[in-house]
Amino acid sequence: MTPDSHARTGYYVTGTDTGVGKSLASASLLHALRAQGLRAVGMKPVASGCAVTVDGLRNEDALLLREASHPTPAYDDVNPYALLQPLAPELAAAEAGITLSLAPILAAHARLAAQADTVVVEGVGGWAAPLAADLQQVDIVRALDLPVVLVVGLRLGCISHARLTARAILADGRQLAGWIASDIDPAMACADENFALLQHWLALPCWGRLPFRDSPDPRELAAFLRPPTPAATR
Repeated sequence: MTPDSHARTGYYVTGTDTGVGKSLASASLLHALRAQGLRAVGMKPVASGCAVTVDGLRNEDALLLREASHPTPAYDDVNPYALLQPLAPELAAAEAGITLSLAPILAAHARLAAQADTVVVEGVGGWAAPLAADLQQVDIVRALDLPVVLVVGLRLGCISHARLTARAILADGRQLAGWIASDIDPAMACADENFALLQHWLALPCWGRLPFRDSPDPRELAAFLRPPTPAATR
């Protein structure tokens, strides 16, 4: 698959850990891709920590992705597995009495891909966070044949976490398309110096650095991202 066709089919967004800004980066990336003229929709295949609403279980991160999407997809396609408890997916699924499997995720993704030029799929926690006893995140990435975008939360320890995560993704035989820096700690010492070291040690295209905001707006933050530009759009 060429880089242009990857850009048109989508990306899988993972992070160095949980709480590093994957959802905000994914939503901002959706707006950046839409600014290129693409129909871009988001997907959060598995989301734990959902709220009970009149429409069913809803997850804040999945709603953020849906809001950043155009055209606006059905929520159940954005988030086919909505889990109530704010636990690791395998535990949250057990609490709900279900077992996560690949087929519903692939079916939902196919419906999203049919209405868009590109689908941004946000993972759960870090790359190695399992989904079920026999389901890993790499299984989704492999089945969808998506390149991976790594979100690195700028905080103490991020250089090691980023290098180890990048190494694990490549060891799993997946393509790393690039990485996004996320300023999650406004009090971090030497943040710019750490960012420079990450640029050196990751040796991957950096798609941008998202500044810290008390009330972040993905539309505004999209201007800080530079994803690859497709040669043409549908």
